[in-house]
Order: sequence, then C-alpha cells, then structure tokens
Amino acid sequence: MFRLWGRIWKDNHMLKDTVICDDRQETRTHKVFYCLEQICYELDLGNPIWLETTVRDFKKHSKTRFYQDNFIEQIDFDYLEIQVIEED
Repeated sequence: MFRLWGRIWKDNHMLKDTVICDDRQETRTHKVFYCLEQICYELDLGNPIWLETTVRDFKKHSKTRFYQDNFIEQIDFDYLEIQVIEED
C-alpha cells in the first residue's frame, strides 16, 4: 500500500488535508503522480508543476511543498505540502 498525505497551509495553519491510497502495481513515480492528481482533485486545485527544487526535496525527504510558483492559477493559501506516509 502506498499512501500520500496532502495538506494546504496558510499562516502556519493547516486548512485542509486528505490522504490518498494506491495499491496498484506501478512504479513509485507513477504512484506519486497519480496520488498528487487525486489530492488536487479532492482539494479542488489545479495540478502543480514540479520544479527542480520540489523534485530535489521530494527525493531527499519524501516530502515537498508547492508554492505559488508551482501553480499556473492564483492560489489563496501559502503552500500545498505532500508527504509519503506509507510505502510498500
């Protein structure tokens, strides 16, 4: 089971969160992209763009933050944070 936790933060307060589970037989990268897409759908967000810094942070910590620079449309929160909470 692969689980990814998505949280929206504003002024150091968590506004919304959701956990997406994926038990398909896919690569870790495919699971991350799928879960992020589902998180954005549930939180009614556009899909963020992976910049070099977000990729580096995610590879190093299994956690990263998407700021305004990662989104095409304007966001009304500080950042979206995703974190892997379970991996098989």
